[in-house]
Amino acid sequence: MTVLLAIGTSKGLFLATSGNRVDWEVSGPHFPMTSIYAVGIDRRRATPRLLAGVDSSHFGPSVSTSDDLGKTWSEPDEAPVAFPAGTDTSLVRVWQLAPGPASEPDVVYAGTQPSALFRSDDGGRTFSLVRALWDHPHRPDWGAGFGGQAIHTILPHPSDPARVLVAMSTGGVYRTDDGGATWSPGNAGIRAGFFPDPFPEFGQCVHKVARDAGDPTRFYAQNHGGVYRSDDEGATWSSIAEGLPSDFGFPIVAHPERPSTIWTFPLAADSERFPPDHRCRVFRSTDAGSTWEALSAGLPTAPFYPTVLRDAMCVDDATPAGVYFGTRSGAVWSSPDEGESWVPVAAHLPDVLSVRAVEL
Repeated sequence: MTVLLAIGTSKGLFLATSGNRVDWEVSGPHFPMTSIYAVGIDRRRATPRLLAGVDSSHFGPSVSTSDDLGKTWSEPDEAPVAFPAGTDTSLVRVWQLAPGPASEPDVVYAGTQPSALFRSDDGGRTFSLVRALWDHPHRPDWGAGFGGQAIHTILPHPSDPARVLVAMSTGGVYRTDDGGATWSPGNAGIRAGFFPDPFPEFGQCVHKVARDAGDPTRFYAQNHGGVYRSDDEGATWSSIAEGLPSDFGFPIVAHPERPSTIWTFPLAADSERFPPDHRCRVFRSTDAGSTWEALSAGLPTAPFYPTVLRDAMCVDDATPAGVYFGTRSGAVWSSPDEGESWVPVAAHLPDVLSVRAVEL
């Protein structure tokens, strides 16, 4: 077994490899002094393609790809993600890079700030705007979360390319079942406590959404206050926060093969972005959120203050699954046994913004 862990930070991309997910070799930074908010790993080819959303303060945002596991990188001569003329806006950054289903091996999606969805039909080298979502009548009322107005979650259906779910801050969840020709909000039951009507049709500040491994119509969401499950492909949501020390946080990830298994990293509150009781703990549910258990063996003891951001937690596709998270303090942790125990991958990196892992 060899696992590759891509770590996007505020000052570049680091790549870590391990044969046992305990001892790690870390290289980098690639793209030094840029922010890597989005990392994608495309498993649909013999050698996985790495995709990086590179945000340079000098050159601006772009997407680079590597077909040799980070040894070399390529970028089109023209900006791969750009708003077309007439939209009266420009790209701030790419927040998400998501390969499409296996039946569409060259399709890759990008979620951006401002909130827009782009589609690539050449493996992530060039992208075009999904116009129907951009032209949605709700868009003028989508707000900006604390981190900006962005589509940060893209979940193509694993077997039906016509069905895609996206989530944004703020705006909430939107779904298409006709290949992106039309989009409808899917936020019923998700609370938006900052509005006079706490359950609006749209406008929720959803932080992250994950799809269940066994049931493609089941989703899990970490909201800005609230943890939820949907059993009808995002049409309605119910709370699964009972048993967690807090319902605020950013990431939520699902097991790649085992149904009903998810992990999250709670924070005390939106106004107190420390782990509850200043304890470093990952919480896991193996029954779709009905119950939760705290996992901390090998993690730092209290007091612990760093934050884990929405894309700074992931799961690999090995057996058993490995779980990873990185912090705003530049530390990255790995669990080779689905959260039962943890080991350090790296320390003293820049702020960790995104992580992705794959068994090679």
